[in-house]
Amino acid sequence: MRLDKFLCEMNIGSRSQVKSYVKQGLVTVNDVIAKAADVKIDEFHDTVIYKGKPLKYQRYHYYMLNKPQGVVCATQDNVSRTVLELLPKELRKNLFPVGRLDKDTEGLLLLTDDGDLAHRLLSPAKHVDKTYLLQIAAPLSSADCRALETGVDIGEDTLTRPAKVEILGEKNCLLTIHEGKFHQVKRMLKAVGNEVTALKRVSFGGLHLDETLNSGAYRELTDSEVKLLHEK
Repeated sequence: MRLDKFLCEMNIGSRSQVKSYVKQGLVTVNDVIAKAADVKIDEFHDTVIYKGKPLKYQRYHYYMLNKPQGVVCATQDNVSRTVLELLPKELRKNLFPVGRLDKDTEGLLLLTDDGDLAHRLLSPAKHVDKTYLLQIAAPLSSADCRALETGVDIGEDTLTRPAKVEILGEKNCLLTIHEGKFHQVKRMLKAVGNEVTALKRVSFGGLHLDETLNSGAYRELTDSEVKLLHEK
C-alpha cells in the first residue's frame, strides 16, 4: 500500500495533508524518515510512526458515541446537526451510523465504515438485542409488562417480537427489544396505554454504553468490543 493511502485510511488527514506531513519529515517507516508519500509499505508489518505515535493499520474504524438529543442519525442534513458532526472532520471519512435513534433519543450509537458488519447487525434475521432506558408517563402494571413481553400490536402486519421488561422505579424501566421498527419503543408503550417521556439506548448487540462518556462524546471501540460485534 502507498504510504499516503495508508495515512489517509488511518484518518491522519486528506491526501494533500498527509503529503505535506511527509515533506515535513513527520512520518517514519521502520525508524527511517519517509522521503516520499508514494513509497510502498507493508501495512501489516512495517512500523509507521506519525509525530511519535505508532500507527496500527485498521481497514475499518469503529466508534461508540453517546448521542445527545437534538442531533440526527444521518451523514448529512440540511436542517439539523448530524451525529457525524460531533467527531473531528479527519475522523468522519466514510463513517455512518449503524441504525437510527430518533432526534429526541439519546444514548449508545455505533459509527463505522464497515458495511458488512452494519448489515449483519441490522438484519431482521439476527434479532440483535437493543436495550433502552425509559422514563414513562405512568407506572406499568403487571398486565402491561406481560403484554410487552408477549408482543403488542403497533399497527404492523404482526405483533412485536417478545421483549424483556425490567422495572427500575415507578416511572422508569429497561426495555430490551430485538427488532428495529420505526419509533418502535414509543409505539409499544402507546399500545399499552402509556407514553415515553424520555428515551436512552444503553446497549446494542452486547455493546454497553460507556458511562464515562459525556453526552456528545465518543471513543474508539476496544479490540474486545469489535470482536464481540463480529460474533453476532
